[in-house]
Amino acid sequence: MKAAKQVNKDSKSTASISALVITKNESENIQDCLASLGWVDEIVVVDAESTDETVAYAKAFTEKIFIRQWEGFAAAKNFALSQCTGEWVLWIDADERVTPELREEIFMTLNASPDAGGFEMPRLANFLGKWIRHGGWYPGYVLRLFRRAAGRFDDKQVHEGVRVDGKIVRFKNHLLHYTDRNLQHYFEKFNRYTTLAADELHHRGRRFHLWDLLLRPAWFFLRMYAFKAGFLDGIHGLILALVSAAYVFTKYAKLWESPKSSKFDSPIF
Repeated sequence: MKAAKQVNKDSKSTASISALVITKNESENIQDCLASLGWVDEIVVVDAESTDETVAYAKAFTEKIFIRQWEGFAAAKNFALSQCTGEWVLWIDADERVTPELREEIFMTLNASPDAGGFEMPRLANFLGKWIRHGGWYPGYVLRLFRRAAGRFDDKQVHEGVRVDGKIVRFKNHLLHYTDRNLQHYFEKFNRYTTLAADELHHRGRRFHLWDLLLRPAWFFLRMYAFKAGFLDGIHGLILALVSAAYVFTKYAKLWESPKSSKFDSPIF
């Protein structure tokens, strides 16, 4: 890829690496994201018909850009995976960045011919301009590097992951996540993600109970803010715990609202 060949590397991997990114109107993020991937052998971008400059910006980094109608996160990522040719696949979101330290750790590890099927990395999230280190958000290990022949994305509608055959090993260096720059951005995602999460509960046969609204959000806030020390992140930690509890409430309220989970068909407790 063009950008990959222009980056000066202190070291490189002897194994081939493909990176995949799924996009939809990510013009504010995509350039920094792909710039942090300039050391890989190829970058695959699958775009869900963006109406901003996402695709135009991505063309400066890769020619492997596929514009497809949205069919869900897992479908998009499995299609992207089918376009990858590297021995290893690194997948990140448009609002994430690979640090130089993580890049070097990847090089050193893959050059040692590991017997692992995949690698988890600690994710450090930036919420409203602050790095969040408490409340259960850090280290927030995520499996993002795996052997192409050994992995496939599961079919969850939201927060999908990779199913990998083989041993999973953890890296030490961070993947950076610029999750929400402001509350408007958070709540723009909020409605969409709570709907997907409620739908996922339906597909799993989950039935609504009154305690889902009365107890789950309160317990989630208490656990995140007090037991997992979210208060140490100051006002950011308080806001994050409150909106996260609201997410839980809304998800289960939408489960109750669904025709598939009628309150008259489900026991109250």
